[in-house]
Amino acid sequence: MEAVTEAVNNLNISEGAAAAGAGADGHKKNRIQVSNTKKPLFFYVNLAKRYMQLHEEVELSALGMAIATVVTVAEILKNNGLAVEKKIMTSTVDVKDDNRNRPIQKAKIEIVLGKTDKFDELMAAAAEEREVAAEAEEQS
Repeated sequence: MEAVTEAVNNLNISEGAAAAGAGADGHKKNRIQVSNTKKPLFFYVNLAKRYMQLHEEVELSALGMAIATVVTVAEILKNNGLAVEKKIMTSTVDVKDDNRNRPIQKAKIEIVLGKTDKFDELMAAAAEEREVAAEAEEQS
């Protein structure tokens, strides 16, 4: 778990890199498309924190079975006092199925979270705690 947190903390997300995923279908630079198979849950929690440091809000998006992961990520951020819910949108989308000739419908959710007033303060406190823990580990 610590390795995942460290990997996300070491990510250098610039405006250009965050927008690199913005293709012809209009992906926003503050959107995270969540999968329930590719990355662990706390990868997305920590990535959302990093995006909120760059932007006032972050949009979490998922299809099908990954919806539960997106809801869990949003709830963790809200329960830790880092985010407030701004908007929740649900829909169905047609997804091309290679095994059939016709598209299949999948549920889609988009959750927009905004920073709380205490976001920067909480993030600074967490960073300070990590530094103290690292110093204590070095001394032992």
